Amino acid sequence: MTNSMTRARRMAAGLLLALCAGAASAEEVKAGPWRPLFDGKTLAGWTAKIAKHPAGENYRQTFVADRGVIRVSYAGYDRLDGQFGHLFYNTPFKAYRLKLTYRFLTEGGLADTPSWARSNSGIMFLSQSAESITTDQPFPVSVEFQLLGKDGDAPRPTGAVCTPGLTITIDGAKVKEHCTPPAKAPTIPDGTWVEAELEVLPNGEITQKINGVAIHHYAGVTLDPDDTVAGGAKPYILARGAQPVTEGYIALQSEGHPIEFKDIQIQELTAR
Repeated sequence: MTNSMTRARRMAAGLLLALCAGAASAEEVKAGPWRPLFDGKTLAGWTAKIAKHPAGENYRQTFVADRGVIRVSYAGYDRLDGQFGHLFYNTPFKAYRLKLTYRFLTEGGLADTPSWARSNSGIMFLSQSAESITTDQPFPVSVEFQLLGKDGDAPRPTGAVCTPGLTITIDGAKVKEHCTPPAKAPTIPDGTWVEAELEVLPNGEITQKINGVAIHHYAGVTLDPDDTVAGGAKPYILARGAQPVTEGYIALQSEGHPIEFKDIQIQELTAR
């Protein structure tokens, strides 16, 4: 989904102001030590949830731990058939900094992967648990730090924010779009390692970075009873109402294109 030039300029200006505020807020938090979420060898501590399958079933080894990376692999698939998946870290978090490195692979895709899902994945966070997702639900109620690779000749910047089942605010205004592209971010060819960083502050402000550069700043994560994207999640949302979301799980996405993640680390934050 694209924005008008006016909206892009407004977002850029708002991003600058918000980042200044975010920097001030960051000075008021206490940061713990960095620690790894992935041991480099196994998927210990992680749970797969793939659409059409129960939580805990790593269908056809979609997620593979191999020599320091978590790989999304479709080697065991004949077709995607809407089986979008997520690999959840088993512990929920409130405020933290998360960093990892990713790259889209250049081979191993499936013929029936939708065109929008090519070179498309994400880091889901403030998410519902793997166990609370219905069997056929394709996406968890969560915020998505969307990761995109180059697909064709047109610009396709990585780092949008998407909100299945939720709403957010940018510059204090509620965002109506499901996905909001960054005002300025790079288009990165597949096969290139990229550093992604995420900061979730105790006061609810969130910043996304690509290769060390801030590309998005927003706040006000709230459940959205009117959401139409997180199919199957309506009972989960309605049972809770339009309440703020201040804690949740982190998940890596399998959306139809092979991708690798490595160097996954977290630094928990507390308010001073």
